[in-house]
Amino acid sequence: MTSLPLIPAATDKPTRRAAMPQQHLADLDLAGRQALVAELGEPAFRAKQISNHYFGRLVRDPQLMTDLPAAARERLAERLMPRLLTAVRELTCDDGATRKALWRLHDGALVESVLMGYEDRVTVCISSQAGCGMACPFCATGQAGLTRNLSTAEIVDQAVYLAGVAASGAVAGSPARLSHVVFMGMGEPLANYARVVAAIRRLVAPAPEGLGLSQRHITVSTVGLVPAIRRLASEDLSVTLALSLHAPDDDLRDELVPVNQRWKVAEVLDAAWDYAARTGRRVSIEYAMIKDVNDQPWRADLLGRLLAGKLAHVNLIPLNPTPGSRWDASPKPVEREFVRRLRAAGVSTTVRDTRGREIDGACGQLAAAEDSDTDRAAAAPA
Repeated sequence: MTSLPLIPAATDKPTRRAAMPQQHLADLDLAGRQALVAELGEPAFRAKQISNHYFGRLVRDPQLMTDLPAAARERLAERLMPRLLTAVRELTCDDGATRKALWRLHDGALVESVLMGYEDRVTVCISSQAGCGMACPFCATGQAGLTRNLSTAEIVDQAVYLAGVAASGAVAGSPARLSHVVFMGMGEPLANYARVVAAIRRLVAPAPEGLGLSQRHITVSTVGLVPAIRRLASEDLSVTLALSLHAPDDDLRDELVPVNQRWKVAEVLDAAWDYAARTGRRVSIEYAMIKDVNDQPWRADLLGRLLAGKLAHVNLIPLNPTPGSRWDASPKPVEREFVRRLRAAGVSTTVRDTRGREIDGACGQLAAAEDSDTDRAAAAPA
């Protein structure tokens, strides 16, 4: 594990008064940016200039936008580029191919994002909320509760920063261009629906309006908010839907994913199949393998029956236990048998690559560690 150099962050823990940040250019489409620039008395083409810097060249520091006149740069930066993310900690492992960043937002909330470099692609995992209100008991973020939704720009800025890391050549053996974004960081993306959809549109719009990623390379995860899944299907987007199922039966899923008490397995899967039918996109079924909890052979068989013949793929996730948790990862022989039974039922199944364990890789772990460290420091005698 290696710690990367960062801009020094304040050591005092800010007072947590959850509040949305000042408007940023990434909150607006290009027409909105042009209108705002005109209000500032600048020509409309300045909006394209500043947008090209941010989305095209991945420049997040207005002082580096030297082709803008100094006076205009100051006005535009103050109104369109407030600082959204302050680096607290950044860790790397897997010979630099995995990098996890912990950010402090303007109101003191903490969020995380992760870059994962592969031979053929660079993927970033971004957060959509500070904390999470879904209360899944095996998840570090769920244990922390919800602080607030992120703004569209706070979501996008994570991707722009990590795209810049990739472009710098810092991830050896991987392409220098960000290609994939997964909404699998902190929070339930569909509980922050409007801002997440706006962020997706920024990510896929061509520069200078956005990052120019393929819609098919965007994945949105959900625990199963049925009305929002159905709404997403009507957005004319071809992003991948990832359903965090974690149990094929209502009795267990009620415990592991409390929102199941509102929308049961059958209803959630029905919405997922409708999404697949309307978009033509295969649904990814996320299933955390938890020792002696959801890894029994009969549950593999039941899951296989539910998914057989559907446009779906199962992504088994070896659990990354959180400190003090009673949950642990399934043994490898149990995991292999689960895979065998699903494949025997005709269900495409893979096991997720376990990256980042030594850098608190599971969602919410790094933020929880930072909060604990700060609390201990504040409680220590002077």
